[in-house]
Amino acid sequence: MVTVLITGGTGLVGQFLYQKLASKGYDVRVLTRNPTKKNEFSWNISNNYIDTRALENVDYIIHLAGAGIADKRWSAKRKEELINSRTTSTELLFTKIKELKIPLRGFISASAIGYYGAITSDRIFTETDAPATDFLGKVCKLWEASVLKFNSLKIPTTILRTGIVLSKKGGAFNKMNTPIAIIPIANGKQYLPWIHIEDLTNLYLKAIEDSTFIGIYNAVAPDEQTNFSFSKLVASKTNKLFISIGIPKFILQFLFGEMSIILTTGSRISSKKIEKFGYTFSYKNLNQALDDVIQKS
Repeated sequence: MVTVLITGGTGLVGQFLYQKLASKGYDVRVLTRNPTKKNEFSWNISNNYIDTRALENVDYIIHLAGAGIADKRWSAKRKEELINSRTTSTELLFTKIKELKIPLRGFISASAIGYYGAITSDRIFTETDAPATDFLGKVCKLWEASVLKFNSLKIPTTILRTGIVLSKKGGAFNKMNTPIAIIPIANGKQYLPWIHIEDLTNLYLKAIEDSTFIGIYNAVAPDEQTNFSFSKLVASKTNKLFISIGIPKFILQFLFGEMSIILTTGSRISSKKIEKFGYTFSYKNLNQALDDVIQKS
């Protein structure tokens, strides 16, 4: 039986992925700060601690752990936490795998389209583009650099730069789907690269089942949507009022500070590399994805 260890396994993507892997017969373990189940094991990044039972005979690690980028305002302390929760956790895993000489068959990690920066432009970003020099670009650059260290152990690595994840349980859709009316953000011209959670977890599964699926990929659907078009379609699908005048940018800056840039900016991200590899999206367009998410909500 193939054994997979998931970090961040209690989060939105982690829970969905856990269920998918378990249903396919994988032995799935979870690293968590507060284990309560038989297959959950403790780790403490601050104390450089991992319950090594979690690593016994493990074949793959799927690394999803990291503080939520939009959970709190970006103070200097919070910025440090956002970086460390990603890089230090990866370094801890790397150290333990090296120390225990565990012959992993693959290390698969999340990253984010924030790698390309918080900007709105006409450019379509691909995996070969350089990281942005802003805070989001820095976070992702350091995050991915810590993951790629596994190559030095001759362990195949896969990194998925993920867009907004659409799911029936939590996530971006629930925040956008307000009770009365749907309102775009700022001028609504910023792009919202997205992916259905079914496709995202299928990509993690592919990284396990296809030994050639290594390297860095943009995990976004090919259907490009602006905040305006996205919001308008959500309003139509949910039979709610669509208010075309967006929430002013200065209000968002007042409410969220610097963090507001993740709401008010966004560029197109190419999915061509992942499609050329042969992956077929289950939810290729937003209309189809929203039908599924709304029906299951």
